[in-house]
Amino acid sequence: MTVCYCGSAKDFENCCSLIHSASLSASSAEILMRARYSAFVVGDVSFLYNTFHPSTRRYQSKQDIKNWSTQNKWLKLEIINSTQNTVEFRASYKDQANVQHVHHEKSNFKELQGQWYYIDGRLIQ
Repeated sequence: MTVCYCGSAKDFENCCSLIHSASLSASSAEILMRARYSAFVVGDVSFLYNTFHPSTRRYQSKQDIKNWSTQNKWLKLEIINSTQNTVEFRASYKDQANVQHVHHEKSNFKELQGQWYYIDGRLIQ
């Protein structure tokens, strides 16, 4: 069993994997954020693409998502703050040159017909 990449104490198969497979819906913006992070770790491009809000999805490139997901080694997710529609987080990763980085973002989410979607995010320096 693999501990879930999102930082929960659950194993991946009983946590984010259930959301990736649509067996379970994300019940909040934070849970969707955690599932999206795990999707980057495992390279689930379809999940990432499909969880962009329909109003912004057409501006996304599956190839760019795949590149960002697979060209980096994802190390850790840290949730800084979470509200109903926003999640501030830090995602630590190593790039192809094995240099460690932290992606610090405040993300916006919106619920539509019972499903949560990622709208956009603002990088924090």
